[in-house]
Amino acid sequence: MMATTVICAHNAAPMRASLSQRSPANVTTHLYRRNRASVFATRATSTFKELEDVLEDYQKAPPSFKQEITGDVKKTMEELKASGGLPKWGVETEKLPERRNVSLGELRMMGVKEPEAIAKISVRNDAAFLMTTVGVSSVGAVVLGQLPGDWGFWGAYLTGGISIAVLAIGSTNPGILQFAIDKFSGIFPDYRERVIKHEAAHMLTAHVLGVPVAGYSLMIGKEHTDLAEAALQRRLIEKTLEQSEVDRLSIIAMAGATSEAMNFEEVMGQNADMLDLQRIMWRSSTKMSDAQQQNQTRWAAYQAAAILRKYKAEYAALIECMARGANTAECIKAIENAASASEE
Repeated sequence: MMATTVICAHNAAPMRASLSQRSPANVTTHLYRRNRASVFATRATSTFKELEDVLEDYQKAPPSFKQEITGDVKKTMEELKASGGLPKWGVETEKLPERRNVSLGELRMMGVKEPEAIAKISVRNDAAFLMTTVGVSSVGAVVLGQLPGDWGFWGAYLTGGISIAVLAIGSTNPGILQFAIDKFSGIFPDYRERVIKHEAAHMLTAHVLGVPVAGYSLMIGKEHTDLAEAALQRRLIEKTLEQSEVDRLSIIAMAGATSEAMNFEEVMGQNADMLDLQRIMWRSSTKMSDAQQQNQTRWAAYQAAAILRKYKAEYAALIECMARGANTAECIKAIENAASASEE
């Protein structure tokens, strides 16, 4: 205890001397900056609590009211950004490169294992579901057919008819089977990892590109990330998006499939992403030709890969946060608190 007191007393003199040597203007500037930082920190903490509250309101609101709350989410995040509480939100907006032609080789150089797989519709889950259904029902029909009397006849007839019914529905209206296929997909050991990395990529790219995220879901068949930019949503309905908005939303839309292509040989969750991208390009204020749309897809995938590589620490922290079921506010904190490669 005495040693600690001596050390403090020994160090106090130089500190007092250094303060006394400062000019009155320097001392005033130092105190102003310290007080200003303290005010910003207090304001950021208060505003972040408001963000948590408005995000909670969004999650609890019925679908018909969610659109109104997205404006509150955007406003709160803008205030938090202004107070210094969200330094990484929108940080890549001004740095976004202009559109250019991107080759498949460039995508490979960015870490995309099989660029062609991004746009290739996956049928793994569908095929596995149909093969399992046909196989199990066929074996069941053979086994039940060994029962005596009518039990054997009707058991084999009804069980065998299951595969015929599934094949008939799948060939005429496959959407009816989608719920069952989505549930069945959970048997694959890589399914949850894929979903988490996919949705984390959407959230991270949206955050650094300045598009607020209001929520997300990892539930089987309901995987999604909710973007909460009210202004963009209104323009989507009006079918008018400026080039800068198309570029930002294209990158966010392609981030999920790109993240899968960077981590796995085959991409499974690109169907919804490609549909979202198509809707975005259709609503561009400047009509895009087929060739321009194809290149926009590659360019967006390239930029998404670049962001995921640049913010590797944030991406890993977000994946860990989503894996334990954290809410949206905690995920945003994880992005902001992770050490960027440029800060290390």
